Amino acid sequence: MSQREWIEKDFYKELGVSSSASQDEIKKAYRKLARDLHPDANPGDTKAEERFKSVSEAHAVLSDPAKRKEYDETRKLFAGGGYGRGGFTPGAGGGFSQDFNIGDIFGQANAGDGGLGDLLGGLFNRGGTRTASRPRRGADVETETTLGFREAAQGVTVPLRMTSPSPCTTCHGSGAKPGTSPRVCPVCNGNGVISRNQGAFGFSEPCDECRGSGSIIDDPCVDCHGSGIQNRTRTITVRIPPGVSDGQKIRLAGQGEAGLRGAPSGDLYVTVHVSQDKVFGRNGDDLTLVLPVSYSELVLGTTVSVPTLEGRVGVKVPPGTADGRILRVRGRGVPKRGPGGGAGDLLVTVKVAVPQKLDDNAAEALKRYAEAEKTSGFDPRAGWAGA
Repeated sequence: MSQREWIEKDFYKELGVSSSASQDEIKKAYRKLARDLHPDANPGDTKAEERFKSVSEAHAVLSDPAKRKEYDETRKLFAGGGYGRGGFTPGAGGGFSQDFNIGDIFGQANAGDGGLGDLLGGLFNRGGTRTASRPRRGADVETETTLGFREAAQGVTVPLRMTSPSPCTTCHGSGAKPGTSPRVCPVCNGNGVISRNQGAFGFSEPCDECRGSGSIIDDPCVDCHGSGIQNRTRTITVRIPPGVSDGQKIRLAGQGEAGLRGAPSGDLYVTVHVSQDKVFGRNGDDLTLVLPVSYSELVLGTTVSVPTLEGRVGVKVPPGTADGRILRVRGRGVPKRGPGGGAGDLLVTVKVAVPQKLDDNAAEALKRYAEAEKTSGFDPRAGWAGA
């Protein structure tokens, strides 16, 4: 992207947020627009596709705190036309003699954070030594997927269909026509900048010959026009590890936005959403479930078959078990992540199911039991503070 394009584009306006918007506000705005404008939802609509590209471009800059800082500071610095060829031109109105790649300039920082401070440090040549030009790494990309509860617990492989900037399939990201290669710029020797002295100051400026990239493409690729990047739809197979939790992010290195002219691609971050299950709940690495039982089963004891992630197991309910007691089945929970391996436990909470209606025989038997219970001296409220 050229300086003029960088400055003239209002990425905040593209997303419909203010310049003071938080990262969460930017993310929410992008998600809504990307969902509404996605090519899959608007087949054949070229306007929606172009808008989708603009929104994606804006999000790629504003979602990255470092890039957003560069963008804000650059627009602020150049808003009054305070920078021209060869350095600052106070009172001259500034302006640009021609476009050049501002992303490459920020990528050519000294051993600092690569921000605007490094750019200005190089501008006045404050004793630093400029490294050779480095192609700009592609932006990180975020997407989402929703898994079933058991898929998240046990792990699953899912395909994700995405539309994003990717390496050109014709030139394989080099930007040069197949059979040719970019050559080192003879003017700047691949540095992307040229230096000149003006009095007591040494100034550095982007090389006019290569526009700050450090290389020259004599025969650009006809499909990507020399950028090495194409916006295309692709399907990525993502392996979700066992035990992933709701809201967790999975990082896929090198699967993000393609870098310019063969530079490394950014990373892909997949936010996982987990659906609720009708049977299981989760507490860390432990699975939970509520087991309905009868009063007689708690009093007399029994063995009940319950489900797990890997089939059914028998759970022993000891005689005299209290309603609400939690029974633990070890090693039948969610697989643990980390070097230790293993799995959590299955926590079974027993809960009495009270019959809504009894037939005559059951009602008579229950009455006889109640009388026998009183005769035995059992008082359910013995020791109760409210008695």
